[in-house]
Amino acid sequence: MRDKADWLKTAKVPDRPHSDASMQYRLPPGQTLTEKFPILHEGPVPEYEMNSWTLRVFGEVEEERIFSLDELKALPQSRSESDIHCVTRWSKFDTRWEGVKFRDFMKSLRVLPEAKYVMIHADTNYETNLPLEDLLHEDVLLAFNYDDKPLTPKHGYPLRLVVPHLYFWKSAKWVRGIEFMKEDRKGFWESHGFHNTADPFKEQRFSSDEYEMPEGE
Repeated sequence: MRDKADWLKTAKVPDRPHSDASMQYRLPPGQTLTEKFPILHEGPVPEYEMNSWTLRVFGEVEEERIFSLDELKALPQSRSESDIHCVTRWSKFDTRWEGVKFRDFMKSLRVLPEAKYVMIHADTNYETNLPLEDLLHEDVLLAFNYDDKPLTPKHGYPLRLVVPHLYFWKSAKWVRGIEFMKEDRKGFWESHGFHNTADPFKEQRFSSDEYEMPEGE
């Protein structure tokens, strides 16, 4: 597989759009706005038999839990509106999501105090890692709906994570497992040249200087 980081480091930096200057503070450096919702993922779009679909919660918890989709949807539901930013240089403003806030989901678990990090496990064979504190932000959701409609298969049906303040590869589609961890370990893209933290306003795209994006062409 050719590393996406290798491809991105040669990508042209887009011009910043000539939009309302009062909105520019919402657009991270090196990003350009889109009205579309581009589709990017590794591997095929999974297909599910929903009567057997589950979400496993394990690791640094007092008791491993297995949730059905109905059990997740029975938890308190929330809506959020947020800007999202992809490492491939597009940003989309005012995206609308509905699901369970991660902080509310935590109330249904008995997470051990030693848990400081989380690995999100997703189909197909995808992982991404985050500090637990990042998942406790007010607008971080385990989402079922986008733009007042159920997620489409290509956007993560039936369940995806939404972490708006980080580059969108951290917002894993097709979530199937949540592992609480004492120590951090790298996920899929983090092991292939991407930054471990992924703050778009700091342009934390890559794991080392060798992957720095050029200033322009």
